[in-house]
Amino acid sequence: MQRTITRVLLVVFGLVEAVVGIWPLVSPTGFYQDFPGFRTGWVAMDGPFNEHLLRDFGGLNLGLAALLIGAAVIGTTAVARLAAVSALLFGVPHFLYHVGHVAHFEPIDQVLINVTTGLGVLLPLAILLLPARRISPPATR
Repeated sequence: MQRTITRVLLVVFGLVEAVVGIWPLVSPTGFYQDFPGFRTGWVAMDGPFNEHLLRDFGGLNLGLAALLIGAAVIGTTAVARLAAVSALLFGVPHFLYHVGHVAHFEPIDQVLINVTTGLGVLLPLAILLLPARRISPPATR
């Protein structure tokens, strides 16, 4: 069981990250121009090709990879489902963006982009839908 302070820190950190995660999904332009909201837009200051956003994207993908692989190593259903929900929260907006933004690619690339980003939705859904492993009660004599 976790200490209370650990739980409080996880909730506070999670709530801060939730705001930072929801904002660009709801208002990408607003996030780009105005983040953090109380100073001049820090993201827009880096310009249109934004190394900062690319590094953040890479770092968040690595964080998600650590969670998914860690869930496989830990092996509990609860952790696997938490990892799947985390993957869906990333995968669904990513997939929906690409579905609407592939017209400028060659047809084969359109298919490949939609299939690969679609897997980022289908695989976590499969994990969520798989039933938990049943543990048989000990045999009685």
